[in-house]
Amino acid sequence: MILSMTGYGKAVVVFEGKKITAEIKSLNSKSLDLSTRLSPVYREKEMEIRSMIATALERGKVDFNLWVEKGEGAQSAPINGALAESYRKQIRHISGQYGIPEPQDWWPLLLRLPDVMSRDEQVGELSDGEWQVVHGAVEDCIRQLMDFRRQEGEALQRKFEEKLDNIAQLLRSIEPYEQSRVEKIRQRITEGLESIKAVEYDRNRLEQEMIYYIEKLDINEEKQRLQNHLAYFRQTMADGHGQGKKLGFIAQEMGREINTTGSKSNEAEMQNIVVRMKDELEQIKEQVLNVM
Repeated sequence: MILSMTGYGKAVVVFEGKKITAEIKSLNSKSLDLSTRLSPVYREKEMEIRSMIATALERGKVDFNLWVEKGEGAQSAPINGALAESYRKQIRHISGQYGIPEPQDWWPLLLRLPDVMSRDEQVGELSDGEWQVVHGAVEDCIRQLMDFRRQEGEALQRKFEEKLDNIAQLLRSIEPYEQSRVEKIRQRITEGLESIKAVEYDRNRLEQEMIYYIEKLDINEEKQRLQNHLAYFRQTMADGHGQGKKLGFIAQEMGREINTTGSKSNEAEMQNIVVRMKDELEQIKEQVLNVM
């Protein structure tokens, strides 16, 4: 079963009156692009947390947040005014230096910057008991994200199966037009020559030239290769997760065969079918970017 790179997980735990929230979300990416934002007290564990996430998720653009909220009656977090003023001066200096407009509303921007809203008690030493609780929350939110990825992967696989079936059906629908066009080509060329009364031609040579021309328009090899690619795509999905890049390569090869079939199609009906095959394949290519 394939996995999606899209996912979300959130775990909330309570330790000694503190509400601790771990949240993680992921989108598609060619490699692992991990961004973490932790409360100061947990920063000493950042490398361990990043290792946990990288081992479980492998690929994707991942955002992880870990923060603490005090219970009722706890002192509110103070605003670090000196730090906020320092940020404001730096932003104004950069705006003037590079001609970038200054923010219209400073407060929302300043309050989001690192450590402007600080809690002195959070910067203390992290106890083993609290870390065990936090570690479990991190594992839980990662597990939720993986469950989300599996569900999304199942939906993607059903979508791919549907699109592959549609392409296979469209490929079969080409056959009647393919068989009739040979006789149409022969008849069109013969009628054209016979309409020119003053021209005599060698019928044996004409047959040879028509055979060569018809062979150039033959799409049997393209059809066979496309059928093989469809089967290989299904087989690769069955191999499990971690096949996203390979599925992308197979989709590219499918596109080459469909394009070649279109360039050899000299019947309007065949070209219409090829356009519909391209549309189905394009939907596969869009969604395969989300596959692990």
